[in-house]
Parts: sequence; structure tokens; C-alpha cells
Amino acid sequence: MKLLLYMTDFIVPLVIFGIVCYGIMMKVDVYDTFIKGAKSGFFTVIKIMPTLVGLMVAVGILRASGFLDFLSGMIGNFTQYIGFPGELVPLTVVKMFSSSAATGLLLDLFKEYGTDSYIGLIASISMSCTETIFYTMSVYFMTAKVTKTRYTLTGAMLATLAGLAASVILAGMY
Repeated sequence: MKLLLYMTDFIVPLVIFGIVCYGIMMKVDVYDTFIKGAKSGFFTVIKIMPTLVGLMVAVGILRASGFLDFLSGMIGNFTQYIGFPGELVPLTVVKMFSSSAATGLLLDLFKEYGTDSYIGLIASISMSCTETIFYTMSVYFMTAKVTKTRYTLTGAMLATLAGLAASVILAGMY
């Protein structure tokens, strides 16, 4: 077991060292290439900043207005029948927009129900097996200038439903 722990300490530095060595072997100016990539990444962050701010403000408004509690009450009545606790509806909705805001809701759930409770287990598993759909689509598609998303949203929503179903099943097994 300790061997695995030692190996994990060295994986990232070895990968970075390998990339640098490969670049040198291919006669690439590694430092200049790194600087160009960092500059490009910085400009990408500047481009997506308005989208990030907009998403954070929208999630803050939803949370502060009480709309998430209203939504939880309405949808929660239905989800109880299929085994998904209504208390997790706000977390699920917010997770589609912002992972950091969802983490705040997750901590609130942990305080109220505990980390080892059924609700806490489902929440933990669902946080790790679902994606921030709208954030990811807006940021990456805007950055790559994608205008025709085809079935991306449908596929992402189905994957989220599968992740939520898996979280209920896995938490029930514990």
C-alpha cells in the first residue's frame, strides 16, 4: 500500500518531466511554447469571465430568492416516489450550473443530515458523478466558437440522470 502512496507522489512530476524531455528530443523550444500556451490560457480566462460572473450571479439569485426551496417542494414530491430525496433537488439543479455553489449546498446538507446519512451519501456520490452542464457548455462552446451543439444538452442531461440513479443505487447498497 505504501508503494502506491509513494508512486502517486511522483506521478505528476514525472509526467511534466516526460513532456519536457519529449519536447527537447523533438527540438521544440519548450519554454517559449509554454509561455505561448499560458498567454493563450490567460486570454481564454478573460473571454469567459463575463459568463462566469453571470452564472454565479444567477445561482446566487436563485438561492437567495427562495426559488430553490420552492422547486424542491414541487419536484421533491415526485422524486420521493422514485427513491430520490426531495432535499437533494436544489443540489441537483444548482450542480448543473455551478459546482462551487453546489458545494456550498452540499456542506449545508452535511450540517443538517450528516455525511454518513442516506441523503449525505447520495449527495456525495452525485456530486462526483455529474457535471456542471450549463457552465461547461457555455464556457467551452463559447471558447471554441461552437454554434451548433446538436445533442450535447440532451446527452448531458441523460448522463446526469444516469449519475443520479447510480448515486441512489450505490448509496442504498451502503
